[in-house]
This record gives sequence, C-alpha cells and structure tokens, in this order.
Amino acid sequence: MQRPEPSPFAELWGLDSECVFLNHGSFGATPLAVREEQQRWQNRLENEPVHFFEELMPTFLQDTREALATFLHCKSEDLALVENATTGVNTILRSLEFQEGDEILVPDHAYQACRNTIDYVANRWNAMVKIVKIPFPIGNKGIVLQNILDCVTERTVLAMIDTVTSPTGLRMPFEEITRELESRGIEVLLDAAHGIGMVPLSLDELGASYTTSNCHKWLCAPKGTAFLHVRKDKQDKIHPLTISHGMTFPLGDTTRFRHEFDWTGTRDVTGHCSIPMAIDFLGSRVEGGWPAIMKRNHELAIIGRNILCESLGITPPCPDDMITCIATLPLPSGNSSGGIPLHEPDPLHRELKEKYGIQIPVWSWPSPEGRYIRISAQLYNSEEQYVYLSQALKELL
Repeated sequence: MQRPEPSPFAELWGLDSECVFLNHGSFGATPLAVREEQQRWQNRLENEPVHFFEELMPTFLQDTREALATFLHCKSEDLALVENATTGVNTILRSLEFQEGDEILVPDHAYQACRNTIDYVANRWNAMVKIVKIPFPIGNKGIVLQNILDCVTERTVLAMIDTVTSPTGLRMPFEEITRELESRGIEVLLDAAHGIGMVPLSLDELGASYTTSNCHKWLCAPKGTAFLHVRKDKQDKIHPLTISHGMTFPLGDTTRFRHEFDWTGTRDVTGHCSIPMAIDFLGSRVEGGWPAIMKRNHELAIIGRNILCESLGITPPCPDDMITCIATLPLPSGNSSGGIPLHEPDPLHRELKEKYGIQIPVWSWPSPEGRYIRISAQLYNSEEQYVYLSQALKELL
C-alpha cells in the first residue's frame, strides 16, 4: 500500500515523512517555528545567564502567565508554571494533608502515573482510595456523573477527574462533575493533561480547586511545559515539590505562591517563555483561531473513528459528544488481550510501525478485557491516513 499524504499543515511541523503519525496524544509534537522560538530564548539565556535569571526571568514568566490566563479565562496570579501535568498532580496531592479514613475518589479510567500518586499519598496518610467504575463502551455522559455521585460519602474530601481520559479517550463531563462536587465541599483536582488546546477551558467559571494541564500536547508548546491553576482560597496550602529560595525571597509586588513556583532552583524556562508565541503561531494559521482548530480536530477524530468502525465492523464505544481529538476503539479478532499485562505495549504496535510506518498506541484494557487502539487528530493529519490505518489493520488482524 502506498503511504498517504498528511494534510498541508504538516509542513509546519517537520515530522518524519516516512511516518504516518497518528499519536499526537502521547507527547504532542512541536511546530518548527515554535522550536526555533525556544532556541532564540535559549540563546538569550546563555548570552548572559545571571542577568537572565536574576533580572529578566520573573517578567518573562509573568508574560507567559498573562498569555495563558487570557487563553484560559482566569487570573494570572492563580497560575504556576510546572514541567508536566503529572508534576502538577503530584504537587497538589503531596501538599495536601489528609485524616485517617478520608476518601479520595478516582475513576478507573485515570492515567496510571497519577493513580500511582494517589495510592502513594493515601498510604502515607491512611486515607482510602475509592475507585469509581466507568463502563466502556458507554452510552452517554450522564452515566459518568451518576456513577461518581453514587460513590460520594460523608468522608469524601477530594476527587481527581480527567478532562479527557488517556486510555479510553472519553471526554468526561468535567464541568458538571466539578460543579456538583465542589458544591458539596469536595475539592476537585482536574487532570487536564489532555486539556488546553483540545477542549475549551474557562477556569474561573469552572471553579475547580486545582487544575493542571500540559502545554506540550494540544497547545503544541515545547516539551517540559505545563501549568497548575490553584484557586485563590487554596493557595496557602500548596507548595512546589522543590522548596527553594522562593520560600524566603522578598516578595516585592508578587505573592508567595507565585514566588515559590518561580524559584525552584536552576531550570530551563525557555520552553515556558515560548508559550505565548506557540499560542499566537497556530492560532493565526487557521481562520477562526483556536476554537476552529479544536473544532476541526474534533471532527477529524470522528471521521477517523467512523472509517475504522466501518472497515473493521466495530460499534463505536461512545457517542460523538464524548470524543474530542482522540478516540479509543476495541480491536476485533475476539478482542482478547492475549495475556499482555495492562499498560504494556501490544506487539501490534511494533508491526504497524515496522511494516506500515504507522505510529499509534495499542494496549490492553481490562473493562471489558481486550485490545484497543487510540487515534489522534491534529492539524497535520488527513482523512486518508485513517483509511490507510484501517487497511493495515485488516491485513494484520
């Protein structure tokens, strides 16, 4: 089979022309111009490192917070810049104090790295982890909300909720979940690793106690860039994982929350400094800006999913309104996991890459047990790439 062409937008990225890249969801991909922007920042830093860190960096990081605040409809002083969403989740969970018997809610579709953090923290405090069962396939988003509320007790103090689940690609009704839980006095930690640039986020209106999101994924900023949003009334109890000079430096016109997160030791902040340009760059390449980008990617993901479902005889496992820019599908052939441990790659992943040049995640999932693939849709992808994937799968399965 002849490998398909990506979309015309692909020229902005410089991806390997021999690879049919359908896995933006794992680590993202940064456009060439944004990579060049980071290089300019790195050159500026290295030209005079002391001046950069001591005199210029606070202003540059504030510029980034302002750009993110505009994008996220929130206040810049409520934002901290971290390296990734997993760091954001760890920062919150390891800052909070729990009482013995306190309950932490987490759906069973949560990202494993973050679930590991919950288990670690709960064990330290003798707290309880309550797993919310979410079916997959699923008929409607109301099932998610109801299952979560059914697990709430008088001991529930915190819930970690995804915007979009990593393994199953479900757009959670996180707005309704947040509203219901926070109104009951239960803090919500929103794991929006798949968030900014993928789904609209209005953080002040949303009202979650804590939100963290990767900028290197759907915002297409450099690697090692993410944000943590902490509601004003929660900031006194949240501290970075690394305690450094920010704890004692004179505040000036800033807050202790911002100061602590800006000064966590020497680190490369050039990725964060590149975020405003990343927002403007892609937003200016599509008429209608970021809302149009999110809409286009959402529609392409549905098209790709429908192509695969029709070709392989698969029933879509969720309605269209629970899909964003990624979609997970069960594989046919009895849908057996073949004894592959959870969260380990399936050999089919290697076959698709080596024989067809397709980069796409394949894994086992226990509910129901089977083998699953997850497609992504970004500006550089084309409809023909999903047709090619369906043909490759028909030959291999």
